[in-house]
Amino acid sequence: MHVNATIEKLPQATAVITLQGNMTLGTSLKVADSQIHRAIEDGATKIVIDLSGVDYVDSAGLGVLVFAYGTLNEKSGVLRLCGVNPRVLSLLKLTKTDALLPIDQTRAESLSALAAS
Repeated sequence: MHVNATIEKLPQATAVITLQGNMTLGTSLKVADSQIHRAIEDGATKIVIDLSGVDYVDSAGLGVLVFAYGTLNEKSGVLRLCGVNPRVLSLLKLTKTDALLPIDQTRAESLSALAAS
């Protein structure tokens, strides 16, 4: 299953990016990555990536998340993840990426945390 990205722009330089499918090496992951970076280039400095529709992430998908974090960090921005299923969460914990990327249960929790930052 290919990964699709939907971007919702919100006030105060905030965007919610909803991903659907498997974040695995391939053309669709490159498209999703470019959409994330386009949102950053368009001025989003507070981004929530909703992974509730993602069943599987490989190393390439993990790289997309970490690279987005790094790009935002350089711009003094913030990235939060939400809706992470147990399988993906175990990968984030195994790679210790969960220490780098804040993870919330819901989109509302992520947006609340961003509003407070």
